[in-house]
Amino acid sequence: MATRYDCSDPDGLLTGMRLARAALGRGELVVVPTDTVYGVAADAFSAQAVQRLLDAKGRTRQSPPPVLIPGIATLDALASDVPQQVRDLVDAFWPGGLTVILHAQPSLDWDLGETRGTVALRMPDSRIALELLQEVGPLAVSSANTTGDPAAMDVDAAEAMLGDSVAVYLDGGVLDPHDGAAASTGSTIVDATGLSTGEGLRIVRHGVIPDDEIARVVGDDLVT
Repeated sequence: MATRYDCSDPDGLLTGMRLARAALGRGELVVVPTDTVYGVAADAFSAQAVQRLLDAKGRTRQSPPPVLIPGIATLDALASDVPQQVRDLVDAFWPGGLTVILHAQPSLDWDLGETRGTVALRMPDSRIALELLQEVGPLAVSSANTTGDPAAMDVDAAEAMLGDSVAVYLDGGVLDPHDGAAASTGSTIVDATGLSTGEGLRIVRHGVIPDDEIARVVGDDLVT
């Protein structure tokens, strides 16, 4: 049976984080607030856990989840090539609502689904999410909703959709669009894999960071 913890209460936060770490270590799922929407998280290096995440959302392996990371050092560890344009973007927008698709390190022992050798990485601007990431490492995280339903902006909505498929719910309150979350969109996703071949950078999902802000940083390297 799923358990939930009020992270506005120090005891609830302490207990919830401890049990979330344990659940992730067992290959179970955890719901955590981020700076955009609530996310459902799994150990990125456990193929069974990632499959459990996909099953909970009703998604196939053709829709691999992004990976949340605690900082720039992890970006360099997981991506095989980080172009300067990407470094400029993460310098401008991390931590925050920018997800970057890059070529993954070929030596990584993980299975996120049909990624075609890429990985989508983001450093969230969320105290709770970052604390968890710093303690357990990279997490495969997708929005905490079933496919086709609106993204959850509070833990009640997440639990109503995901139920007992999740072991631990960390309740960070209702996410406020004025504090960086958006009711209808998540992070802005850019595909940077074409930079190495001169094909430029593409926005593949419009999100909380406006297109013109991406263009301001990368200039003519942004293609439509």
